Amino acid sequence: MPGQVGPVHNEQEGLLAYLAQMRYVVRLSAYGLTDEQLRATPSASELSVGGIIKHCASTEENWLSTIRREPQSVDYQRYADDFKLADGESIDDVFARYDRVAEQTEKSVIELGDLDFRIEIDHSVPWNRKDLTHWTIRWILLHLIEETARHAGHADIVRESVDGATAYPLMAAAEGWPETPWLSPWKPKV
Repeated sequence: MPGQVGPVHNEQEGLLAYLAQMRYVVRLSAYGLTDEQLRATPSASELSVGGIIKHCASTEENWLSTIRREPQSVDYQRYADDFKLADGESIDDVFARYDRVAEQTEKSVIELGDLDFRIEIDHSVPWNRKDLTHWTIRWILLHLIEETARHAGHADIVRESVDGATAYPLMAAAEGWPETPWLSPWKPKV
């Protein structure tokens, strides 16, 4: 996937394209890492690259449940666990889950076809605004873009702390960009 979203013909297409781009960028932070490096927590926080990607998949899955009006419960232990790769869980497992969630999000949004479609807000959780009665699909997509972009930044910092790699050299390596005087594709340290 190129470094920027392509031409956008309508708002729904644009929102879905930018969400797909942010998913790609957060996933890219795992490029070339070993299982141990994916689980490493080298910064001041408890965040790991693998855990951040898993959290993004889980967050989008939860918002998909909101769009579908499926009952949800707040499970703080599950929330904490979503920031860590479980024993035996691979990044490929997380990527497969994220792909399924992304496909279902896009399918649901396209089927609804109305960015103004309203979904009642669950006021039983403390982080949902009490002064509003509903979300729209537009708001949810913008929120998912914001949330995924925020965590892509976290993943960049964690990844850089693991092995010094940063986003554009990783993208260049993953996509086979040629070396230029101003950008060298990432290479694993030997």
